[in-house]
Amino acid sequence: MRTKRHIFIAVSLLLALSLQAQESNRSAQSAAAAAKNHHLEVAKHLDIFNQLYKYLDLMYVDTLDAEKVIGTGIKSMLRSLDPYTEYFPEQKDLRTFISGKYGGIGALIRYHLGQKTVVIDEPYEGTPAQEVGLKKGDVILSIDDSVMTGKDTKYVSERLRGDAGTTFMLKIRRPSTGKEMKMKVTRRQIQYSPTIPFYGMREGGVGYISLSQFTEGCSQEVRRAFVDLRNRGMKALVLDLRGNGGGSEAEAVNLVNMFVPRGLTVVSNRGKMKQAVHEYKTTVEPLDTLMPLAVLVNGESASASEITCGALQDLKRAILVGTRTYGKGLVQVPIDLPYNTNVKITTSRYYLPSDRCIQGTGVEPDMVVKLDTLPNIAYYLTGSGVDSTEVAFDYVVDYISRHPTIDKPAEFHLTDADFAEFKQRVLKSGFTYDPVSKKQLAELVKTAKFEGYYDEARETFDALEAKLKHDIGRDLDQHETVLRQMLEEDILAAYYYQSGVLEAGLRHDRQLEAAVGVLTEKIAEKR
Repeated sequence: MRTKRHIFIAVSLLLALSLQAQESNRSAQSAAAAAKNHHLEVAKHLDIFNQLYKYLDLMYVDTLDAEKVIGTGIKSMLRSLDPYTEYFPEQKDLRTFISGKYGGIGALIRYHLGQKTVVIDEPYEGTPAQEVGLKKGDVILSIDDSVMTGKDTKYVSERLRGDAGTTFMLKIRRPSTGKEMKMKVTRRQIQYSPTIPFYGMREGGVGYISLSQFTEGCSQEVRRAFVDLRNRGMKALVLDLRGNGGGSEAEAVNLVNMFVPRGLTVVSNRGKMKQAVHEYKTTVEPLDTLMPLAVLVNGESASASEITCGALQDLKRAILVGTRTYGKGLVQVPIDLPYNTNVKITTSRYYLPSDRCIQGTGVEPDMVVKLDTLPNIAYYLTGSGVDSTEVAFDYVVDYISRHPTIDKPAEFHLTDADFAEFKQRVLKSGFTYDPVSKKQLAELVKTAKFEGYYDEARETFDALEAKLKHDIGRDLDQHETVLRQMLEEDILAAYYYQSGVLEAGLRHDRQLEAAVGVLTEKIAEKR
């Protein structure tokens, strides 16, 4: 009996193993068939595309521009994937994208609607533009022997840029004097913005570090700033990642490692290829694991910024303050293509320590603090778009010409007389703009006419239109605080560059104020 039972068990096991082998074999055959079918589909459609273009080139009524037609096909193909898989026709474009650097003079330029030409908007600190003495408002007349008057910003920008070390003659006209000047400018490697635009101490022993991008070596710069602030008595830190679109994943891991112990997983990459699968851990001893830490984030904090803030949040090391981050949880790899072209391909997703992928969802802050929206009049007055005016820009240029020096960023303010002058210039210029309410009323009228209600409600619409008719003087008074701040920051950029603008902006930063409040409480708890 026992023997029969053993035989039965053995037969059952053999049968089970046989069925499992068959199932495994069927799965392998199915996978092989799917792979073969995929390769056939790829070959088929590539052949169709090849033949289609061949006949178009041969028979189409006009001569085809291969670069334009096939380039459009490439762009359409990539648009069907994700927004970060991108084709670069020229290698230097990809290098610029990855490094955040370019060869040029280091200045923002803009098209001046009144003068119908390109002018200097803002020279960067420590660049050729600053060193040769370019100022806000300088009109670009020529570059070498090429006339720039009447050209658009793209045309002028392309000629200001070039290989580092190359030299050209720049001719400008200074609006405050009307004098034309020539200057020899040597291009250098320029970074789009300083890695750390500003760091310093706030009230109550709270330190502040702003990190603009995750470029190579940025974690070391943050480390140096942290040590400096700690030596100055820092008891808690605010790390500002607002507007930081990311960069190096390795630098994000290094930055997190400053505040958490060695051996912890910060981020994991998971993709289809073996090379795309990787886990990043902290590898060195941290600088400080106890100091209270807050991270400021917003909708423009992306990629490496989200790795940093998300990991610090998951590891219970920092409190996040601000608004939800952008939600870029995809990793790209650059690939060289024939004829000096490149492509940047999404190869994996990254996952935070809690195993969450924030692609499309972003990182939610622990404390949500929303900022006020910019009033419509401020956009039209201080913007640089085709719908804006130059009255604010010209006011700032004139202010700078009349003031050789101004107070330090933390102390500088426009006087009541200064703003009154600005207001009069706006009114005298005949400035007008379309308020959102007026546009929405026009849409409502259009809908009412379509649905047949307008005639009956005409008097109500006319009364509402009269009430919504904007009064520029009233609008300037109503939004004086915001307009003052924007004018002050624009003026400060001419004297103290981006560091001064950022420092001054912290005076009325509600998100920073909230973070400092939380950290101050934590400092008090530790006493």
